[in-house]
Amino acid sequence: MKRLLLFPALAFLLFSCTEKKQPADQIIIGKIWTANQQQPWAQALAIQGDTLVAIGSEIEIMKWKGDKTDLTRFDTAQLILPGFIDTHTHFVEAGFALSSVQLRDAKSKEEFVQRIGDFAMTLKPGTWIMGGNWDHENWGGELPDRNWIDAITPNNPVWVNRLDGHMSLANSAALKAAGISNDVKQVIGGAIVKDRTGRVTGIFKDNATDLINKAVPAPSEESEDNALQAAMDYLAEHGVTSAHSMYGFNSSFERAHAANKMITRVYTGMPLDLWKELKNKIDTQGSGDKWLKIGCLKAFVDGALGSHTAAFFKPYSDSPKDSGFFITSEDKLYKGIKSADSAGLQLMVHAIGDKAINRLLNIFEKAEKENGERDRRFRIEHLQHIQPSDIPRLAKLDVIASMQPYHAIDDGRWAEKIIGKERCKTTYAFRSLMDANTKVVFGSDWPVAPAIPLEGIYAAVTRRTLDGKNPEGWFSEQKISVEQALKAYTIDAAYSSFDEKIKGSLEKGKLADLVVLDQNIFTIAPEKIREVNVVNTLVGGKMVYQRK
Repeated sequence: MKRLLLFPALAFLLFSCTEKKQPADQIIIGKIWTANQQQPWAQALAIQGDTLVAIGSEIEIMKWKGDKTDLTRFDTAQLILPGFIDTHTHFVEAGFALSSVQLRDAKSKEEFVQRIGDFAMTLKPGTWIMGGNWDHENWGGELPDRNWIDAITPNNPVWVNRLDGHMSLANSAALKAAGISNDVKQVIGGAIVKDRTGRVTGIFKDNATDLINKAVPAPSEESEDNALQAAMDYLAEHGVTSAHSMYGFNSSFERAHAANKMITRVYTGMPLDLWKELKNKIDTQGSGDKWLKIGCLKAFVDGALGSHTAAFFKPYSDSPKDSGFFITSEDKLYKGIKSADSAGLQLMVHAIGDKAINRLLNIFEKAEKENGERDRRFRIEHLQHIQPSDIPRLAKLDVIASMQPYHAIDDGRWAEKIIGKERCKTTYAFRSLMDANTKVVFGSDWPVAPAIPLEGIYAAVTRRTLDGKNPEGWFSEQKISVEQALKAYTIDAAYSSFDEKIKGSLEKGKLADLVVLDQNIFTIAPEKIREVNVVNTLVGGKMVYQRK
């Protein structure tokens, strides 16, 4: 009787042992960090189509090898990781910036002017000069003036932005195109800088930039598509396999998706004011797929530190009458967030100054209480200058801190002179937030900062400012480990877009998105991390970048 009962189980066991697996399309062997807490390290992985079917020891994975399986073996000094996820980009805008005038590293007024003049000489009359990403702190803090460039750009409107995107310079040709005179009135939630005589200098901040933006010609579909392709190629070169686009939904994404040209997975949405339109799009067309997904809404509380438009409780140290301002009123923000949240949409809200962060947390808390419990995953974008008392609130409210570590080593060159040492103690407070169990995710804010995750990891781990003046780290108590930084760029980043079940770690059943580095960033000196190179980037098992 017992033998009869055991026979079916024994037969099943024998069948299972003799059953042949379908051979893998690819096997990759090397030193693998998986981002999976249950299996942090592995020696090999197997891919079928765009999906990981197995990961483990080399002996285990070689069982998946068939006659047509591609086998790639990487040196054990190299490191294989899940593909990086950049949680904050301005995607298509960044693509355009790649081919525009480059001002970020202009070190003087003269160099700033020279670069614009040289670039203007390459253009047809009437062509707008955009982008730039200038940083006036590079030449001591003097804001540029249209008088600097008018003589060398008489036939080309110039509208170049500061690297934070919250302040831009227009030349006289751009002002004329926009119909702006010295009599222009100030704008709520923005600022138009005038000199002592009342002359518009050309500097427009935050909401005031709309006065010029409306005059900028719309780009052609072809130029948008080219910008998108350039952006995807750039990201692939730096190991980024997924990106969250804060620029808003752009039809070039749909065109690339329809033409099977996507090599970067994109999560995007619309401005908060358009939440009904986004909701309708999802209801009628769905939220997308593994390549292009919609569902998030972007809003702004305040501006940025370098533009003195971030909102603080106390005035700026170098400007005692100025404490920044709200771009969006608290009432309007609350009504928009509550409505969009009730529709099941995800909120990603920009807040930089301590007052802006505090008020946004209050709004999130109120909206959650009024709309009821659900898995909403509110995000605060940037979260740069939080007051200590608000740090524990994020974990309590399940709010995600979406931060950009490169900003810490960039702004750290001059932030103390603007807001003082005390407030800087919780500026880019990675360690304090993580210690308080906040879900921290990383991105770049590209093109405000380079979309290079290895630079971001270097920044989070070392906090060495770009000027070399803080070799032990700017407010070193906020440094984090390599593993913590990697999780913020992989599995936790995937969580921040509700994608942790399909990507963010190298596990069976997940997408085969991975990056290969030429060195192991766990074992090299932290200050060497920014010198590491991406060897290969694979998205869905397909090679989208290979270092020459």
